[in-house]
Amino acid sequence: MLISQILTSKAKDGVLTIDKSQSVRDAISDLSAHRIGALVVSSDGHTADGIISERDIIREVGKRGVDCFSLNVADIMTADIKHCSLKDTAEQALKMMTEGRFRHLPVIEDDKLIGLISIGDVVKARLNEVESENSAMINMITGH
Repeated sequence: MLISQILTSKAKDGVLTIDKSQSVRDAISDLSAHRIGALVVSSDGHTADGIISERDIIREVGKRGVDCFSLNVADIMTADIKHCSLKDTAEQALKMMTEGRFRHLPVIEDDKLIGLISIGDVVKARLNEVESENSAMINMITGH
């Protein structure tokens, strides 16, 4: 299964982004309001400058306490982000996320932000694929 197929099954609302000059408090508000685990950091909404996740925020709360809420997103974001393309496979994305120990992966084509997938999106797509394969095999065996 390709990343392009996973994105097709997701909502078409686009990628929620946040500017690196916004506060961590703003990021928390966006994450909570949209019930998501990460935001792509972007100055123009079309390119990825970084990513900020729940884990990044919790790590900083552990170090600095709630004082970190007034920091800029740029102060705690992951700037050196990994990403995938539409032509990558779900297995490649899953391997990248598992080895890197992160759960969100921007999808970038020609330096443009196309989407954001989570490890949950990849697992769900893979489960659907396995269920379809299972049904096809049962139908072949039973002659349907």
